[in-house]
Amino acid sequence: MRLTTTEPLHPLLESPLRVENAVFRRLIEAGDHYIGIVRAGQTLRLVDVEGNEAADTLFFNAHDTAERYSAMDTVREQGQVYLGTGSRLLSGDGNLMLTIIADTCGRHDTLGGACASESNTVRYDLEKRHMHSCRDNWMQAIANYPQFGLTKRDITHNINFFMNVPVTAEGGLSFADGLSGPGKYVEMEAAMDVVVLISNCPQLNNPCSGFNPTPLEVLVWG
Repeated sequence: MRLTTTEPLHPLLESPLRVENAVFRRLIEAGDHYIGIVRAGQTLRLVDVEGNEAADTLFFNAHDTAERYSAMDTVREQGQVYLGTGSRLLSGDGNLMLTIIADTCGRHDTLGGACASESNTVRYDLEKRHMHSCRDNWMQAIANYPQFGLTKRDITHNINFFMNVPVTAEGGLSFADGLSGPGKYVEMEAAMDVVVLISNCPQLNNPCSGFNPTPLEVLVWG
């Protein structure tokens, strides 16, 4: 089956939480990164501030970073390659890390991976190798904040929130315009203390950031 629909695959659900009651709020500038901890029971919201941006995101158990989000376990258990309202994000140990409890976008990618200098070279051109990438963002965050205990060996499969990566009839992947828009958000409730590592995608060569990266916002309640 060709999964190229431009319609959301999960029900859209708005959150009752009010921005003014958030205990934490941070803007991630275009092409920048963020790393922080969300405690069990807290609610994390990612906002696509201007629309058509991609939030390349990794989650780790804050008390044992060897336990991390697993795309394979998450996709297998929910029987769906896209994330949305009700999706349970599982670790490689099969434990629940977060649950998506509100979403105004309707589709988030688990398969497309993150841009890197190597993939920029293979997909686009040798001269694109130097361009800033999500992997560069993660490496910079790890270097700048060693207190979280992460190394480059911890960088594995990620979620691309707000990103649209249709599966072709041949089983391949294609990068398409996002389904998101200004102010769209996805909200998750943490089931354990998690380290959240986000790259606000700086990609200029495909539509995942609309060829023009824009800000994201992180909010936490609880």
